[in-house]
Amino acid sequence: MKFMENTKINFMKFKTFGFGLSSAMALGSVILLLMGVNLGIDFKGGTAIGVSFSEEITIEEVRNSLKTVSVNDINFDLSAEEIKYFGSKSDVMIKIKTLENEPENFGQVIINHLYSSLTNKAPDNKNDFILSLGSVSPKVGSELSGKAFWSVISALVLILFYISVRFEFRFALGAILALVHDVVITLGIFSLTGFEITLSTVAAFLTIVGYSLNDTIVILDRIRENMKSSGTVMFESTINKSINQSLSRTLITSLTTLLVILVLLVYGGEVIRPFSFTMLVGVIIGTYSSIYIASALLATIYQNSK
Repeated sequence: MKFMENTKINFMKFKTFGFGLSSAMALGSVILLLMGVNLGIDFKGGTAIGVSFSEEITIEEVRNSLKTVSVNDINFDLSAEEIKYFGSKSDVMIKIKTLENEPENFGQVIINHLYSSLTNKAPDNKNDFILSLGSVSPKVGSELSGKAFWSVISALVLILFYISVRFEFRFALGAILALVHDVVITLGIFSLTGFEITLSTVAAFLTIVGYSLNDTIVILDRIRENMKSSGTVMFESTINKSINQSLSRTLITSLTTLLVILVLLVYGGEVIRPFSFTMLVGVIIGTYSSIYIASALLATIYQNSK
């Protein structure tokens, strides 16, 4: 299946605009990241509780119930913690950061408290009340943060090595910059929207790296083949020709991937939504960066090396 065959779009005509747009987005993303990101309990530690009521309940009712949670004659005020709906308005997710002097089985204590204080809206069977219960200690969260960071860095370094061997170092510079560009801007959008960064979103970031790289390599391979066959010194024309030759494949791949992601985003539920959102942003940014970062930077490098 092909469409948009034999196009002759002058992509490199807008490379300066592309560099400017990417620089602005990257700078904005860095500023947003310095202001802080919403790390999930996977990284900062805490307890996540999902409960299901037999009828709709307001967040304010749950918040009022958590104003005083008594454990071993110690009262905890949890009304300021993160509380939100978990799909329907009868399902609620409560995320509590790690507290000092936190008792053992704190999550179960909170569930018991909610069940007894809101018994008029709780199901008869307590097992039906509990949707999920999980906790991560601050130490484990810190270790996971470090491992997540180094997993992304390791992937980028290995990709740099692979492309340097497969093509040449000048090709690798554009590809790596495109991947860093994708990750930084996606993180910035995450910070702007307030979505949580969890282990699943780290998996999405690594998937973005792989997806964007695949698209970039297809274009770079076409550029290399056209350079060999034409031997032209007008390098921008070779890049434009290569991108136009790959355009049908790029658009079909991106659009079919986006359709699946949109279905997951709309119908996948709260658990998978951050992953789906990461992929949605990453596929769009990754498709753009393959043309206006990886390819455009390659054109600039060759022009400056004349």
